[in-house]
Amino acid sequence: MDRARPTLADLQAARERLAGIARITPVFASGTLSRLCGRSVSLKAENLQLTGAFKIRGALNTVALLSAGERAAGVVTASAGNHGQAVAWAARHAGIPATIFVPEGAPMAKIEAARGYGATVEFAGDGFDEAVDAAWEFQRAAGATFVHAFEDPRVIAGQGTLGLELAEQLPPGEATVVIPVGGGGLASGIAIALRALRPELRLVGVQAAACAPLAGFAPTGLTIADGIAVKHPGELTSAILADLLDEIVVVDDTAISQAIVLLLERAKLVVEGAGAAPVAALLSERIAGDGDVHAVLAGGNIDATTLMSVTRHGLTVDGRYLVVAILIADRPGELARIVDVISRGRANILSIAHHREGRNIGVLQTEAELTLETRDEAHSQTVVNALTAGGFTVTRLR
Repeated sequence: MDRARPTLADLQAARERLAGIARITPVFASGTLSRLCGRSVSLKAENLQLTGAFKIRGALNTVALLSAGERAAGVVTASAGNHGQAVAWAARHAGIPATIFVPEGAPMAKIEAARGYGATVEFAGDGFDEAVDAAWEFQRAAGATFVHAFEDPRVIAGQGTLGLELAEQLPPGEATVVIPVGGGGLASGIAIALRALRPELRLVGVQAAACAPLAGFAPTGLTIADGIAVKHPGELTSAILADLLDEIVVVDDTAISQAIVLLLERAKLVVEGAGAAPVAALLSERIAGDGDVHAVLAGGNIDATTLMSVTRHGLTVDGRYLVVAILIADRPGELARIVDVISRGRANILSIAHHREGRNIGVLQTEAELTLETRDEAHSQTVVNALTAGGFTVTRLR
């Protein structure tokens, strides 16, 4: 297969193939983010795309370019989730078989979606690289066409159709476009489009701190931004990004979780970790300057269980969940005193647990662990101060 860098003409041809199938996703201005960041912020809501992410663009373009013989043999790919869903959808649309290899820990929402589109899903290893190895082994045995998640000019050209949309949707003038970067297919495609059509725009990539090889960070573990947790970006995409991106910044999972919660509450958009990374970069003041910023929300496929965990973490970091351990005398009325202080402080009690053993608790003592709902960090500290002033020994757990 030709590994040449896709051209603007390749992207425009891909757009014609996707016409009437892939959605043209909207760009929304965000008053909340603009106020928080002190600059005009808009959101490219690609989380509203078919299959919930940008990946359908590259998958559709690649499948459309297969020969009759390749279609008969079907397609195979490796994916942390979104790319697999996209290939499954594109294969079903074309009436050809698809096999998707995923890591053992891939989100179930993405796995079930791929199965729902008619693909065969196989588990392989703990990470993306292991899934890639298994998919290539299958390809050699079955003769199916391997559709790489990012190291394929056809895929990059398809993802680049998002860049063609941005070139038309964004207002004239200088601004910064912030793009999540994993394997680099999306960022490469967008960069090719915008460098040709909107050279005045500054292009910034964002990676998760737990897996940010392009920023020089060695992989350190799991991240909620599983869609961009790629240890080894492709040679083609790396070369394109080195040439066309202005900068790559890094954000941690705490910032990403806060961004997910903010987008859910204030923008009414469900966005997965990888998709929220550009907003996390803005909130963490990683994007230099004070001009307009356009953040690409690349996907919205997040498990309900993961969303609950992320929401709890994000609210805790913001001081809206307060967990405290209070050492009290083991006698009637002590818990009522605690509840009275909290009630007067206008906090809401979500749960109470008693501990009478362990934790250095005295014979005539007990420990009450309370989870409280508060307005913000200042309110949380006010509640802690009130409890301390009431004579209680308070340890803040979260």
